[in-house]
Order: sequence, then structure tokens, then C-alpha cells
Amino acid sequence: MTWESVFGHEAPYPEQAEGIETAIQTAADGGFTVLEGACGTGKTMLALTAGIDRVRDPDSDYERVVVLTSVKQQLRQFEDDLRTINRNLPDDWRPVSGLTLVGKADVCPYSRERVAGVDEKNVYDRCEGLRERTRNLVGDGGDTTAGALVSQARQAQTGLADSGAGGGPDYLETAGDPTPYLPQMPEYGDTEFCPFYAQFLDDLPEDGDPIEAVPFEFDSEGLIEPDDLVSLSAGFGTCPHSMMGAILPHVEVVVGNYYHAFDPTTASTFTGALLDDSTFLVCDEAHMLEPRVRDLVSDAVGDVSLRDAESELTRVIQPVEFDDESAKSTADADLVRAELEDSDVTLSELKELRQFVRDLREELDRRVKAHLDHVQPDWRADLTRLEDHELPLRDPEEPAPDEITEWAQEEGYDGGVWARAEIVGSVVARILNSAEEEDKNRATPGVGHVLGEWYRQDHERYFREIELERTWDETHPPDSWRRAYNARLALHNCVPSDAIGSRLSEFGGGVLMSATLEPLDVFRRVSGLDYLEEEGRPVVERTFGLGFPAENRASFAVDAPKFTYGNRGAPGEANETRQVYADAVCEVARRPGNVLVGMPSYGEAEWIAEVLRERLDKPVLVDESSDDVATESLKAEFFGGDGKVLVTSLRGTLTEGVDYRGDRLSAAVVCGVPIINTSSPRTKALVTAYDREFASGFETALTVPAVRKARQAIGRVIRGADEVGVRVFVDARYARDSWNSVREYFPEMEREEFRPVSPDMLSFALDQFWDGR
Repeated sequence: MTWESVFGHEAPYPEQAEGIETAIQTAADGGFTVLEGACGTGKTMLALTAGIDRVRDPDSDYERVVVLTSVKQQLRQFEDDLRTINRNLPDDWRPVSGLTLVGKADVCPYSRERVAGVDEKNVYDRCEGLRERTRNLVGDGGDTTAGALVSQARQAQTGLADSGAGGGPDYLETAGDPTPYLPQMPEYGDTEFCPFYAQFLDDLPEDGDPIEAVPFEFDSEGLIEPDDLVSLSAGFGTCPHSMMGAILPHVEVVVGNYYHAFDPTTASTFTGALLDDSTFLVCDEAHMLEPRVRDLVSDAVGDVSLRDAESELTRVIQPVEFDDESAKSTADADLVRAELEDSDVTLSELKELRQFVRDLREELDRRVKAHLDHVQPDWRADLTRLEDHELPLRDPEEPAPDEITEWAQEEGYDGGVWARAEIVGSVVARILNSAEEEDKNRATPGVGHVLGEWYRQDHERYFREIELERTWDETHPPDSWRRAYNARLALHNCVPSDAIGSRLSEFGGGVLMSATLEPLDVFRRVSGLDYLEEEGRPVVERTFGLGFPAENRASFAVDAPKFTYGNRGAPGEANETRQVYADAVCEVARRPGNVLVGMPSYGEAEWIAEVLRERLDKPVLVDESSDDVATESLKAEFFGGDGKVLVTSLRGTLTEGVDYRGDRLSAAVVCGVPIINTSSPRTKALVTAYDREFASGFETALTVPAVRKARQAIGRVIRGADEVGVRVFVDARYARDSWNSVREYFPEMEREEFRPVSPDMLSFALDQFWDGR
């Protein structure tokens, strides 16, 4: 076979062909291809073709392709391209099998239909509780069998029909098909169980291989999307989520999110079978790999979780302390003693952890009050005026032990209580899950995990602080900060390159790609690829620019004063800098078609929107930090009808991954370099950590990611050979080769395309382009 047999279109672009062959050869050598390709250049088809070629090659050790992306739009693109590949395979080939990974809320029949007290908010707790009770009913020492539970649930339909009630049984339906069960959760005695999970357990063979429990031919279905999986599974009466877990190691293409590989909990409990050298990895939107994984490998514990952990510890300790008061207390005490005897956890450890958590909450309370008294002495009079805050626990620019660790040491809490907290928490959860019927995610294991990590991790790569995030909880007194805030003890992994590189090393090879990876040497450092190369794994770089007709686009870098706070002041302030930017954006926006305007923040987006409304006849739409439903509605309004202007933050969701194909966008203008707030303690700690690790902290941690954000927005305009449009950066740092220029962070071909123009010549340059169309 050849990769041309897999490629889903009639012929590839020249760059696609080169990229496919490079990816195939590099993966055959156990390495990774790092690919920057402009929007619309076919990176998705390139990566799928190379990966499927490796999987289908009989001489290859690869068994599957795993696609990871951080953007839902891109996930849909991989699904579409896999369907295209399957439609165009040679007639004698079987379809490429695929599976899209989603969460339990998307596949649980009860959650999807909002029945039996299950919805998207509680589905994880309910599911784990029901599964555990089902296992307890049928496991060693259980009262029944999985088959008997399934029969009981199915016979409930027959009994209802025989009774003549309601004109026949009311089957639970989902994904357009009926299931064999009632909408109500069945019970065995007085114990609820999940019939779908019981069917899965009944189908499991003695060796426990879950693939044998799959009741349908999944490998001939092509791509199995969530609705397909639910329909195929629930129709047979078995658990769709369990089917997902059973199938995922055996399909040829798995499409998921970054957390399916990089979130430690998900990888250890669900997707671990994918993390080996028989997997060809495709990491899409890879410019987001570093910040997304940083979040996934950082930890935090909130004040509410600490409170709940203290309560859980008390509920475990009290039965032993007061086991002579009632029969139930005696039974609970026996359960606690038995669990403690089976583990290496003692009652004194439970009491010590409870006291530690209680004292920690008091110390948190003291610090929050002291901080608010300092920054806003009258805060108790009006809690609605409070804002988010960061309370650093050390100087962000001087790595040293944090103040909470030092406080604990002074209070007599040694390393043992920190290090043992997670083990103690696991025992507490096991006891409560045995003693209580309520489906609930126990707080103590999570609290214990964070306390353990807090103690184990260093103080150079990790930064510890207290985060105050605005919420509102009227159960607290009117003058309590807890009424207005969720306080968290946060442990930030500032340099996640080790975590990324370590996880990448588990895969056989693959492709990491984006429209904005340059500078590639910086990307390699922060994503841990340099470590892989030092271990002998090849890392091959490729950069492909826009291969579409150059005459269809105009690209300008306007030499305007830097759009920094020192130059522009607050939004609404009248000064020369803002006037220059207002004029430049209006010049671009008044031309025909849809125009996207990217600003450094949502506040600046509101400012420029007001300017545009005053000076243009076009409708002006403003994006806000909102949910997916609102964003999709805004996109639909923008795409429909005559030309409009859409204004957004460069840190929003409308400048990355959104497909503005065809005539959906005729121009994009980006104002300023969207560097994040440099005064934040967390940002200062990040820069300091990168300075120590890479000797270029500000550049690596802040400037390069900001330029990638700007380039992502600009890249929305031209996505095909027939598309026409204008791309404009407004800021001297894009136009000049000065000490603070960002032009060096562009690929060479892109630097050459973006022609510097003065603000007063922009109108002439735009007229010259559009008049020539």
C-alpha cells in the first residue's frame, strides 16, 4: 500500500505531500514531526494520512492514531476528514475505524434524558456510586449476580405490560432508539443499581477483557461518534461509557482532547491503554500544548473542599470515639476499625489530618482577612465591590519556601502529615462509600492529593499562592469574605516541559502541528522535545507558508505607536495613540465584507466597538467572555447577511480554530501585542522560572505566546486558493526591526509578506488592493 491510497482527496498540495512523507519516515524512526502550516493548508488530512498509513502498513508497529486537540472546531474537522478518507478508500479496503472520546454526561442514557435523578451536573458522582453498588451486589460476598440484575430490570417492562397499566411499558429512549429498561432506576431490595452497567458486567468474560463484552461489530462502522456509540450500546442494554473504554484501544483512530493524554487522573483511570509506543500521536493546535498542560499538571484546593474534608474526617472518627451510644454507631465503628486494620492508616493519623485541615482553614481565613483589610479596609460594608485577587506566598521573583509551608512547620506539622494525607484520604473515602448510600465525590482524597503535592514539589518550578475568585454564597454571614469569594490554595507548575516531554516519550512518534509554532526552537524547549532528541528520538521541523495565490491577499504592518498601557491609557481616554488606532481599524472595517477586529482584552474590544459604531454604517458585533451557546449564536449572526464587524479579545475563542471559510471574512485587523498582565504574581513567577530554565523568561513565557495569538487571528482570513482578503497588524513592534520588535518571531516568509506602512498610507494601500480586485 502507499499513503496515496489513504489520502482523502484527488491530489495533495505539494507541501502536504512533503509533510506526509516526512511524518511517515520520522514516525518509522520513532520520532516526531513538528509542523507549522498556514490555515487552510490541509494539516488535518496530512496528519491523518500519515498516521493511518503507519497503522495499515503490515511492517509497522503502530496500531492506532490518537488525535488530541484543544479546539472543538478542530475536533469536528478531524471527524470530517476521517469520513472523507473512508468515502474514498479503494473498494476492497475496509473502513478506517474511529472513535470520538467524550465525557460521561454525553453518553450516559440517564444523563442525556435527564431521568432517574441524573443530569450533567451530578452524572459523575451518580455513576460512580451506582457502579460501586452494582459491583457490591454481584461481587465476592454479593447477594446476586449481574445476570439476575439485568433480568430483573428487563422483566420490569414485562410486568408493567402484563398489568395493563398505561397502554404498555414506557421504555427509556435515547439517541433515537429504545433501551430495554424503564426510565426509573431499578433497585435490588433497597439498593439502587445501574442496569446498563450490570449488563456490561454480565457480558465480561472470566479473563476480564472488556472487548469481549462489546455486543456490536465496531470495526466495520467507520467513525463512531457519541450518538452512534449510545445508540449501538444502549439498544443492547449495555453501558455506553464502558463500551467507549472497551473499544478505544482497538479502533484505528481515536479523537479526543489534551486532557485524555495529559491529565494525570484521566490517563491513569481511562485512557492509559493509548499511552504506549504502538500509538501514533497527532497533537493539533500544538501552540496551546504548553499552557493547557500547565493547567492540567497544576493543582489547587478550595476552602469549601477543606471544610468538606474536615467534615468527612469527623464522620469517620466519631463512630470509634462514641461507639457505645447506639447500635448503628457500633456497626459504623466496626466498619472503621476493619478498614483501618486492613490499611496501614491509624486513628491517630485521621485525627492529626483533621486538626491540620482545621488549622489550615483558620490560617487561610486569617490571611484573606489581613489582605482585604490592607487593600480595601471597608470591604465588610459592601462585599459586592470585591474583585479577584492573588495572594503570593513568597516573592514571585525569588524562589524560596512558601509561607504556608513555613507556618505548618512552626505549628508542629512535620512532613508526615503532608505526605500521608492522600493515603489517609483514600481510606476515608472508602469507609464513607461503604457506610453511606449517597452518591458523592468525596473531598478528602483530593485534598490529600494537593497537600501531598504541595509538600513534594520544589519551589523553583512551582509557585504557591492563595487565589480569591469572585462567587456568591448567601449561606455565609453578610460580613464574611466567604459570602463573596471562593478561596483556593494554588500550586502552579510554571515549567511543564518535563511533564509534556515525559508523556510524549510514551508514544511511538507522531506529528505536533499548528498554524503558529514559530519560533520552532522555543516550541521545542517548552514542550520537552529537546529532551526527547537528547534521548535519541528524532525531531524533524517543517514550516509551510500560504501556497495560495499571493495576489489574492494584502498584508500590512502599520507603524503606529506601541499599543501599551503607558501609551494608550485606560479605555475611553482621548490621546494621540488611541486616535491612530481608531483611524486604522476604521479604514480596514469600512471596506466590503466581514471584518474581524482583535484587541488585547475585552475592555479594549468594548472601546473600539464604540468607536466603530460612531464612525461606520456597518453593524458592529461585540464578543464577550461567555458560554458556547452565546458564542455560536454570535458567529451565526456574523456569518449571515451583509458585511459586519466582529470585535473580540485576542484571548477569546473566536480567533482560534474557527473556520471563516469562503466569504465569511474579508479582513482581519489586530491591534497591539496581547501580552498578559505582567504585574500578576503568577506571571512574575512564570517569567522567573523560565529565566532559570531557559535564560529567556520574558521572551519565552510571554512574548512568543502573545505573537502566536495575534498570528492565529490574522490567519483566519485566507483559507483557500480562491479566497481574497486583507490582513493588518497595527503596532510598531510588527513593523520595525527595533529592540522590542516581534517580527523575529514570524516565519521568514511571513515577515516578508507583512509590508510596513505608515498610518497615513494605510488607506491608500487598502484602496490600491481592493480597487484591483
